[in-house]
Amino acid sequence: MDWLERLALRARGRQRATAAAPGPVVGIVTDSAAALPAGWAEAAKASEFVRVVPMPVMIGDQIYGEGSEDLIPALAMALAQGHPVRTSRPAPGRFEAAYAELAAAGCTSVVSVHLSGQLSGTVDSARLAARSASVPVEVIDSTTAAMGLGFAVAAAAESARSSNSAETVSACARAVAADSNILFYVPSLDQLRRGGRIGAAAGWLGTLLAVKPILVIRDGRVVPLERVRTAPKALARLAELVQEDIAGRTGKVRAAVHHFGNAAEAERLAGIIGAAAPEVEILICPLPAVLAAHAGLGVLAVAVAGDGAAGSGTRTQEGPANPGELGSGGVAPADKA
Repeated sequence: MDWLERLALRARGRQRATAAAPGPVVGIVTDSAAALPAGWAEAAKASEFVRVVPMPVMIGDQIYGEGSEDLIPALAMALAQGHPVRTSRPAPGRFEAAYAELAAAGCTSVVSVHLSGQLSGTVDSARLAARSASVPVEVIDSTTAAMGLGFAVAAAAESARSSNSAETVSACARAVAADSNILFYVPSLDQLRRGGRIGAAAGWLGTLLAVKPILVIRDGRVVPLERVRTAPKALARLAELVQEDIAGRTGKVRAAVHHFGNAAEAERLAGIIGAAAPEVEILICPLPAVLAAHAGLGVLAVAVAGDGAAGSGTRTQEGPANPGELGSGGVAPADKA
């Protein structure tokens, strides 16, 4: 039984147990960098009170929204050919519309959870829109991305389904986001370099073509973690670091393996992690286009987090390796300029 099936089963159980209870009054808004899998909202019985605002991806002079049918092929082709690819924050009006929809649906407040403000100006657009919303909106900078953000959104939605207050829903989202960890590998640093995403880390990484870096999101920024010389060694080390992270946690733990253009490698990586930690639910899903546009083809990322509904999978150690011990430098924000 996969993650979506388990989520749907829990949702059906809660629905039977609370058939007479009122529905959620707290709406949830996020952005497409959350990497929530197709069908998640329906499986979680959350489609009525969760909204996902798509993030724009610009390929040449064409603007796509996350979820557009022709975005993924166009992005893969552009990355393969070295064509310019850019991303942008959603306009505040997109968030205003989402907040208004939820208010019209009966939500009396909204918790809006977004991609790290160090990587994107998306959270700023949400804050601007919140000022004119007809219901109170709390905007949260998750300081993470992909399913590190997605797991926080899922936990917030589950809390909202239980008719908790906005304060409780918000605290749940913050706790899961803070406890999440994302490690990732990119086979080429070219796309990060083109987009100015290497920044001060370039000196640490050394010769671009000779290094297969493992990176991590810390305090909302992307920082280098380890240098590995070959792709097979990098993937093996990524699996080891994820296993160390999982082993250092208590309580319920979930993981997600993200990929772009390399689904078979993601399956193998998930299999290695799952064999070492069979108790952990592992989701495999594509990296959102807005993130893949900067990571490039062949990226593999793993998000690990506790389950805010069943008890946090709190880490008993500070995750794998301290980047400060290996070198300094971060990655420039994706669309702050």
